Amino acid sequence: MRLVGSRAAGNATAVSDWDFAVETDDFEAVAGDIGALLARFEPLAQQWDRLSETRCWMAILPGPVKLDFIFAELHMPQPPWCPERSNLIAVDDHFWDWALWLRSKQARNQGELVGKELGKMFEHVLHPMGVDVPPPSLDAAVASYLIARDRLERDFSVAVPRTLGQAVVRAIRSREERQ
Repeated sequence: MRLVGSRAAGNATAVSDWDFAVETDDFEAVAGDIGALLARFEPLAQQWDRLSETRCWMAILPGPVKLDFIFAELHMPQPPWCPERSNLIAVDDHFWDWALWLRSKQARNQGELVGKELGKMFEHVLHPMGVDVPPPSLDAAVASYLIARDRLERDFSVAVPRTLGQAVVRAIRSREERQ
């Protein structure tokens, strides 16, 4: 495993994630164990990236600190979420992971990429949740997401834990104030 991305290049911001390229001869074994291996760090969320072209395990540790473990194995991006009672927490994890990552792109003044990703976020998460208008900003995406999530919680009679979202919102806001 080796550090890659902005932290390896030395141009990371305070909100940059930690990207690790993982090389293995036994992907299936590592893939089966990675969640349990990270459990001792008490992650707020962890799951496979649905949209990457190669397999990527995403984790958010308390702080929040975003980690991506990137494997060479090809991956077919999955279709937009279809929110339901059984996957609303996974949708929540995916949204907050994406929001934290987008904030890091804002910090690097990558406005064009942020705009493109907000469109993708709308297509894959927000619109399937019932949001009708693409968000013009990360703040707007968060606001529309919270409304949609609250509605779906009521509709599905399920409660999504708030710890992850609260940590990401705090990180986004506190880091915006410092820049």
